[in-house]
Amino acid sequence: MDAELTFCEHVRRVTSSYFFHLRRLRQIRKHVNRQVMKQLVHAFVISRLDYSNGILAGLPMKLLGHLQRVQNSAARLVLGLQPCDHIKPALSELHWMPVHLRIQYKLCLFLHSVTVQCCPNYISNIVQNTAASS
Repeated sequence: MDAELTFCEHVRRVTSSYFFHLRRLRQIRKHVNRQVMKQLVHAFVISRLDYSNGILAGLPMKLLGHLQRVQNSAARLVLGLQPCDHIKPALSELHWMPVHLRIQYKLCLFLHSVTVQCCPNYISNIVQNTAASS
């Protein structure tokens, strides 16, 4: 993290790492089928993109855009698309939500687990309801 807690340095480093893995996977693209490539991309890139992404909530879209470009490149690699091809249909075909929605989904899932008390007690003890649900 940087001194201003903007996560700029963190985002720069992780995107560099993700693009490294995508370049390595691109080298074997012609030797594996689409399903295997999807599994490899998910194992090396998408799972890392999702790991602890809850801390990125509230970041400016400019920073999240760097992570979105990683996901877009991963989708292009899996589906064999060109850089000029539209990415939204590709993300839809792969059933991948955009990065900012993945972060929101993770936070909503976390709060749901707190609400239905499917989380450890130390977490449910620090979260308090502010309004009664009707």
